[in-house]
Amino acid sequence: MGGFALFLAPVGASSEPLPFVKGSYAELLQSHAGQPLIVHIWGLSCGPCLAELPEWGRLAAERPHIKIILINADRPDLQSWKRIDATLAKVGLGTTKSYVFADRFEDRLRFEIDAEWQGELPRTILISTGGKVTMLAGVADMAAVRAWIEGASK
Repeated sequence: MGGFALFLAPVGASSEPLPFVKGSYAELLQSHAGQPLIVHIWGLSCGPCLAELPEWGRLAAERPHIKIILINADRPDLQSWKRIDATLAKVGLGTTKSYVFADRFEDRLRFEIDAEWQGELPRTILISTGGKVTMLAGVADMAAVRAWIEGASK
């Protein structure tokens, strides 16, 4: 089956995820060019990711004008999508646009996002209106993210 695995979301999912495959990151950047964008990469198997997700839910609720896109870096099957859906819904991110790694060659996906990235999670990418990219490895300092949002349109 080519270079990616089939991904199925259950009927009635809060926000049906999109498969994140080769070229998805470039498309994501192109479709949001000229707009501030936060891309947050996380995983169910990542304890710090799960501890941090409620903070992202609060940020999304308090700043609905800022675009946040979630990318789950797990290799999901139907059962794990149910967990992903439940986890996002629980923290207020159930309707946030999200993607799921859907390529057996995860290294290729990570390389397209950042050639230096070895796969550690969580990872956050802040992209300003002017296209300046700021990479945050590990749990994000939400005060710094809020400050970035204030200056992102510059």
